[in-house]
Amino acid sequence: MNSLEQRKETLREEIRQAILKANLLPESDVPEVHLEVPREKEHGDWATNIAMKLTRVARRNPREIAAAIVENLDQRKASIREVQIAGPGFINFFLDRSFLIKIIDEVREKKEEYGKSYEGQGKKVNIEFVSANPTGSLHLGHARGAAVGDALCNILDAAGYDVTREYYINDAGNQMQMMALSIEARYFELLGKEHSFPEDGYRGQEMIQIAKEIVQDQGDKLLEMESAQRLNYLKQVGRDKLLAKIKSDLERFRVPFNVWFSELSMYESGVIEETINELQERGYTYEQDGALWLKTTEFGDDKDRVLVKKDGSYTYFTPDIAYHRNKFGRGHQLLINIWGADHHGYIPRMKSALAALGYNSDQLEIVISQMVKLYQGGELVKMSKRTGKAVTLQELMNEVGVDAARYFFTMRSPDTHLDFDMDLAISKSNENPVYYVQYAHARITSVFRQAKEKGLQTTNEPTKLVKLQLEQELDLLQKLAEFPRDIAQAAAQLAPHRVIRYLHELATQFHSYYNAERVITEDIELSEARLTLLDAIQQVIRNGLKLVGVSAPDRM
Repeated sequence: MNSLEQRKETLREEIRQAILKANLLPESDVPEVHLEVPREKEHGDWATNIAMKLTRVARRNPREIAAAIVENLDQRKASIREVQIAGPGFINFFLDRSFLIKIIDEVREKKEEYGKSYEGQGKKVNIEFVSANPTGSLHLGHARGAAVGDALCNILDAAGYDVTREYYINDAGNQMQMMALSIEARYFELLGKEHSFPEDGYRGQEMIQIAKEIVQDQGDKLLEMESAQRLNYLKQVGRDKLLAKIKSDLERFRVPFNVWFSELSMYESGVIEETINELQERGYTYEQDGALWLKTTEFGDDKDRVLVKKDGSYTYFTPDIAYHRNKFGRGHQLLINIWGADHHGYIPRMKSALAALGYNSDQLEIVISQMVKLYQGGELVKMSKRTGKAVTLQELMNEVGVDAARYFFTMRSPDTHLDFDMDLAISKSNENPVYYVQYAHARITSVFRQAKEKGLQTTNEPTKLVKLQLEQELDLLQKLAEFPRDIAQAAAQLAPHRVIRYLHELATQFHSYYNAERVITEDIELSEARLTLLDAIQQVIRNGLKLVGVSAPDRM
């Protein structure tokens, strides 16, 4: 807990003590005191509505209650310089912000560790994201899920959770058979043999490329194989090659995974049968029309769901249940899935299935990643210029770079639609949000180059740092102090866009300060104090950008 948060806790306790001193309530009835940062700066640094919350139980006018609290408040202990009662009974607090100087030491001492906390208390969290079928390249929807998922992993890790990043490989369903049939058709075609292309086959360039590589490696040997043997071979080779391409794209996009979990492995290990048996033993299944059903309506779903079809095959729902059971079996206390918008209706049935297995359905959190629309030259981009198909992650990285793609995908709440302006993403102007933040970092590096030429450096001496007394300097210090709290809130709300918002606000404050005040002045002590402030600002910008997978360049 940094000095700002300590002051906040102290003030909460002093308000609580003031309520008791004023005999407004007995100690056991005093509710939790909430402090908020007012929207308008003239309303103070913090505000509380505790007086209005006490009106009914204290049986007094809220302004009278507020006055009684203020009268009995020890302002000195909480570094309060002024208190105002506003409106129907809000209490606004204005800080004596000289203590904020200590934030500089904290940032510079902790460096890349600044902002981290133990809010998560080591809770084991599994975050499953991307999980695209290994049947083609990653496209824009996958890209947004990858950027959001990785940023969320970084933020939860920084907030003290034990995070596992997981990719679920859908390598056991009908799509794998269709992929093999598609490669087979292209293989025959390349060898000049007639072969029908499957009606629902994959027509992407990837199938042609894999078939070419197989011809180069194996020649016409596959023609001699039995059909089933050939398809099994193509299924394995196609899976491995396409998965390698996905891994390569994600590595370039700076998205690592701890676990690559194969759906096929559950069929081979018997996990799916075990899951069905457990549901049957718990009494939540029944047979009807030759199929096995799960009683998901008993847990809030709109209808019961089929587990095993009358032909004996599983529905796609069944291995998904087994997979989530497996994740809990590995010791995870919270499961977070990042799904596309088309999976929204899938949430109730999955939560119902987990409840049927005896888990708390709140142990599963779903983050929905909405659709992305790509614009270039003011026009909607629907197709790749090269292939005529959906724009791939690789093409987007080639066009706008990793930094812009990561930043733009993360800067909005994932449950909102995103209009991605490619022209804006590559522009070198303050209108480009990622350029605006990165430029703040590079600008500070430029100042340090100038300072070095003049023999100036940062300082640890309190007698010099106390020269930071301008309102803008104190605002910047307070913003730096808020960074750990904002990370903790972003983690609690599963909202990585909060970090982007923080970075933009910090960059805005810095640019405004830099444009208004000279950092390097004739006053050497003031110059060194301001250089030290800039050093702390740069460190926090770097830490924040790292959380969202974006670089912090020294030159722009």
